[in-house]
Amino acid sequence: ETWAPWAAGLLRGLGRDAAHVARLADALGYDIAAERFRRDSPAIAGTLGEQVAILLPLLPDWEAEALGAHIRRTSAEVEPVPAADLPALREALGAYGHCDLRRGARSLVFADGTPGAPLMIVGEAPGREEDSEGRPFAGPAGRLLDRMLAAIGRDRADPDPARSVYIADVLPWRPPGNRAPDADEMAMLTPFVLRHVALAAPRVVVPMGNTPLAALTGRSGIARARGTRVEAAGRPAIPTFHPAYLLRSPERKREAWADLQAIRDLLAEEA
Repeated sequence: ETWAPWAAGLLRGLGRDAAHVARLADALGYDIAAERFRRDSPAIAGTLGEQVAILLPLLPDWEAEALGAHIRRTSAEVEPVPAADLPALREALGAYGHCDLRRGARSLVFADGTPGAPLMIVGEAPGREEDSEGRPFAGPAGRLLDRMLAAIGRDRADPDPARSVYIADVLPWRPPGNRAPDADEMAMLTPFVLRHVALAAPRVVVPMGNTPLAALTGRSGIARARGTRVEAAGRPAIPTFHPAYLLRSPERKREAWADLQAIRDLLAEEA
């Protein structure tokens, strides 16, 4: 029954017509009138990866993205990571053998900056430079992030609470060819990043890019969500573009600057 609240809303909100809703409900094993799953529902009985595999092919691309984000977020809430502190979380990730990404990665990229800082940046996944250095946001994108943070008085190397920042990614291992995470990877690793945010306990979270936006908020579309105040992993947040995207699309830097000002203002309000 844990799945019923989101299923009812999704079926009503995503369905374009009665037939569409009926097909989706039937595949889910969901009783629309009773707003609950049947006991034999594959969405309850399957593993997380099986649940995602059942649902996503049934939907158009934009609906699949939205529904997949809800599945991942709800799954993370149902199956939390029990690590008691950040070292234990890093150890749990190091021992997690179910994600094939670790096999092709050089490093487990956990975090950088100051744990407990009032501001936490969450990116997507390590790239080549991050995998080589073992820290998030390295290389050109990392240097741009450092300049962005400096513009609002933040520095990942400064432990002073008035200036400190903590940085992590949704995925701790580099995907092959720097591709976007797939649904199974998100389903497996979103619980870890949610626990990461909880243990780091920032006052403000900044999801940078589509992947952390989906993992932390269940929403999609960073271009629409950027600069708005949302809740991410239960904390005040303002999403914005990833620095790597800004390097490819410098015309969006004006918007990113406005987002930085909004982040600075939210930090002051949450102080």
